[in-house]
Amino acid sequence: MNPRKKPDFKRWLSQAYVRLKESWRRPRARQSKVRRKKKGKPKAPKIGYGAPRELRFLHPSGYREVLVRNVKELERVDPKEEAVRIAATVGRKKRGEILKRAEELGLKVLNP
Repeated sequence: MNPRKKPDFKRWLSQAYVRLKESWRRPRARQSKVRRKKKGKPKAPKIGYGAPRELRFLHPSGYREVLVRNVKELERVDPKEEAVRIAATVGRKKRGEILKRAEELGLKVLNP
């Protein structure tokens, strides 16, 4: 396993029962092998898997996301470090205006 890639944290025994979803749930049982971190059992999430502080909350493109609801909010965005995400509540007409102004300012739009 790549040391930088974290394992998929799946719920213990979710593969055995249809009623159990895969989303992680902490094992709390007294004799649970996963809770006691026995060798050969699935890994549990812990603080050591966290990303470095300067990389946290970044979009995969490397930019920090800024939510924009109107054209005026584009003026505060730094094109070197931040990328624009247009809010879901923005309609077609205003979205077109935002896209046009973002292009003029040289901003990256994550959901054009």
